[in-house]
Amino acid sequence: MRVLGIETSCDETGVAIYDSEQGLLGDTLYSQVKMHAEYGGVVPELASRDHVRKLIPLIRETFKQANLEHGDVDAIAYTAGPGLIGALMVGASTGRALALAWDKPAIAVHHMEGHLLAPMLEEKPPEFPFVALLVSGGHTQLVRVEGIGQYELLGESLDDAAGEAFDKAAKMLGLDYPGGPEIARLSEKGDVTRFKFPRPMIDRPGLDMSFSGLKTFTLNTANSHRDENGKLDDQTIADIACAFEQAVVDTLA
Repeated sequence: MRVLGIETSCDETGVAIYDSEQGLLGDTLYSQVKMHAEYGGVVPELASRDHVRKLIPLIRETFKQANLEHGDVDAIAYTAGPGLIGALMVGASTGRALALAWDKPAIAVHHMEGHLLAPMLEEKPPEFPFVALLVSGGHTQLVRVEGIGQYELLGESLDDAAGEAFDKAAKMLGLDYPGGPEIARLSEKGDVTRFKFPRPMIDRPGLDMSFSGLKTFTLNTANSHRDENGKLDDQTIADIACAFEQAVVDTLA
């Protein structure tokens, strides 16, 4: 079976053609990071409009990569949610229109299920059941995967996802958007012994997580080390980034 996949849930337009026997035949990806950077976060209306501009050209390029004629697939799959509603509608309307035009089935895919089952595309996929730690921009979940369509939520973040916490902590430190990669980059230069950040909820029953308190701790630590002009020196920023990243990683682990 050969499937055209369309992903437009947030700030990236992704297209791929996957063959169940030959594997990935072609894939294209366009990131909107530069467009959203000046606003310090994703602007939903701008994201939706950019998906409209980029999706069809990317589909054409993907078919070209795969050396296939338009419509030479068995099904069209598209991200149906969760995500930005306007962005999702671009992918859904395009996917369903192509399915109607090409007389192929359209398959609505749950974003989180796509993450959970992505390891099944590896050369050596895991055997069911397995436990998946899902850490995406807007979701942090620990899930037991019994099989396709059989999932048990073991724990999740009760407030911000880890990715959101990274971006917000970066903003507190005056770093550019997207903040997660900036914190990861600076943490490599940080002194891991200088600051000791809490590991939220790891001593409580259950497997739920929380990162809002960690953000507050980051803000208080940063504010207590600013100079008379309200600035942080580069090493302090790197040390805070390192302590924050270690706390999040330890909590997830």
